[in-house]
Amino acid sequence: MKPAMETAAEENTEQSQERKVNSRAEMEIGRYHWMYPGSKNHQYRPVPTLGDRAGPLSSPGCFECCIKCLGGVPYASLVATILCFSGVALFCGCGHVALAGTVAILEQHFSTNTNDHALLSEVIQLMQYVIYGIASFFFLYGIILLAEGFYTTSAVKELHGEFKTTACGRCISGMFVFLTYVLGVAWLGVFGFSAVPVFMFYNIWSTCEVIKSPQTNGTSGVEQICVDVRQYGIIPWNAFPGKICGSALENICNTNEFYMSYHLFIVACAGAGATVIALIHFLMILSSNWAYLKDASKMQAYQDIKAKEEQELQDIQSRSKEQLNSYT
Repeated sequence: MKPAMETAAEENTEQSQERKVNSRAEMEIGRYHWMYPGSKNHQYRPVPTLGDRAGPLSSPGCFECCIKCLGGVPYASLVATILCFSGVALFCGCGHVALAGTVAILEQHFSTNTNDHALLSEVIQLMQYVIYGIASFFFLYGIILLAEGFYTTSAVKELHGEFKTTACGRCISGMFVFLTYVLGVAWLGVFGFSAVPVFMFYNIWSTCEVIKSPQTNGTSGVEQICVDVRQYGIIPWNAFPGKICGSALENICNTNEFYMSYHLFIVACAGAGATVIALIHFLMILSSNWAYLKDASKMQAYQDIKAKEEQELQDIQSRSKEQLNSYT
């Protein structure tokens, strides 16, 4: 009896405390309405939590979509494409202007007769047209390789559901590997060829520096320091004058055409080197992607065979159950 009485007393105590709290809360609300009469019809709304304040950008669907899109970006192909575009742009733009400056220097100083350098002018004009073609081709080729990188990344990571590789896709990837290898070897030759005018202009510039040096400046031996462009084979041996010496050579080195052509050839050579590095980078990417696609095709064939066997096993089990039911 005593424990029951104690329990009842405790319950009565708790109920009385709750009544006190409720009555105290009602008194506070009544005092608030008495002090602010216009607040009687006010509707109290709960304060939104941080989860309720989340905007549409923080929803799981948008976040997962952004992560999925970022996961499908072929960052290695993107870096190689940017490097390739930069290298080709430097080579084509600087090379085109430098070739025009070279023709101007030859016509004004080393070959005054137009017939002597007519062949060289035609070759340089042809090279300028080739530069236009190289720029257009590599712009399209870089975009195609970037698109192939997107395709391969999506196929390997299976970002788009039932996205499967095909034999045609693997053949295209293999073709790009071979074509990029050939272009890489060709650009190695272009890089070596672009170093030839840099070497020629460097020899002329170093000769001018010798003329400007205090040891030779103002002496009679200055006029004996010469540069003969005919020895490089760009103009024939009967070209006049073909050889420039002394102060005339120093004046050539001080011209704007020489300064711009020399530095533009250096930048063009650097652009050709950057293009070679980009093509090597592309070659590594395409080779790895082709290997990934090959492995993915084998895994796909294995999964198809496994699914077919599981389906056959289920058919056998269903037929056996039907036969058992028919016997019973």
